[in-house]
Amino acid sequence: MAPRAIWTGSISFGLVNVPVRMYAAVEEHTLHFHLVHEQDGSRIGYEKVCKAEAKPVPDEEIVRAFELRKGELVTMTDEDFEAAKAESGRRTIEIKDFVPYEEIDPVYFRHTYALGAEAGSEKIYGLLRQAMEDSGLAAIAQFVMRDREHLACLRVREGVITLEQMYFADEIRALDELRPPKAKVAKRELDMAARLVEAYAGHFEPDKYEDAYRDALRAIIRKKRKGEEIVIEEPEREEEPTDLFAALKASIKAMGKNGGDGLSELSREELYERAKKADVPGRSQMSKNELAEALAGGRH
Repeated sequence: MAPRAIWTGSISFGLVNVPVRMYAAVEEHTLHFHLVHEQDGSRIGYEKVCKAEAKPVPDEEIVRAFELRKGELVTMTDEDFEAAKAESGRRTIEIKDFVPYEEIDPVYFRHTYALGAEAGSEKIYGLLRQAMEDSGLAAIAQFVMRDREHLACLRVREGVITLEQMYFADEIRALDELRPPKAKVAKRELDMAARLVEAYAGHFEPDKYEDAYRDALRAIIRKKRKGEEIVIEEPEREEEPTDLFAALKASIKAMGKNGGDGLSELSREELYERAKKADVPGRSQMSKNELAEALAGGRH
């Protein structure tokens, strides 16, 4: 099934327009649940109720309003939102600057979309894509979607121009209040921490990481369907190590023992069952890789 475009418009590049169609670049695998009446299993519905009259209100009588001050509302019509679109640029992704991609802090990134060429605009699309690839730069742009203006970063990924929807600078929270005071760290602890980082170092392989919580939910759903009993294990309390150096040293030792025993080929559920039999502490909170490391470290 071909993906459905969620927005159509053009990339404005100086006096050049590149017609594009926007698609979601991410397909989330979140499990969705329904609210039902426990006694008869029927779905729970919602009504839009007027708080003053305590009765349902039809959709055609509902309008949007902005609260300027407490109790002072300014109602808005569809035409008002259309007027705002016209003022800020309509159906246009307007490139403002080209910047090095590595200069952009990932905290600004909000959501990823893919921009495909409209039929007949493949040549001009390819021209912009090639120019961006040759420059090694990313484009910073602004566009309007769903009644509001957005900041965006355009970059080329696997031969396709992608759009990273971004937060504006005033939406990024300052971290001054959260920054802890500097603490004195012993050199031997710092050296050991550096060794531990090196032991974990590698290349980013996205297929290595799994959603353990989602997999556990699916396993519980399958068990409940079969009528099996669900046993809830009390999570073990995580405690701060009393000897930081010893904890770092033990971590490095465990990393060195990992591998060569086929544990990496097992699923998280299989690893968890082994960890349960081996009475590995903290197993309920561990990821697949952490379970494999713990089992390998103990030679279970």
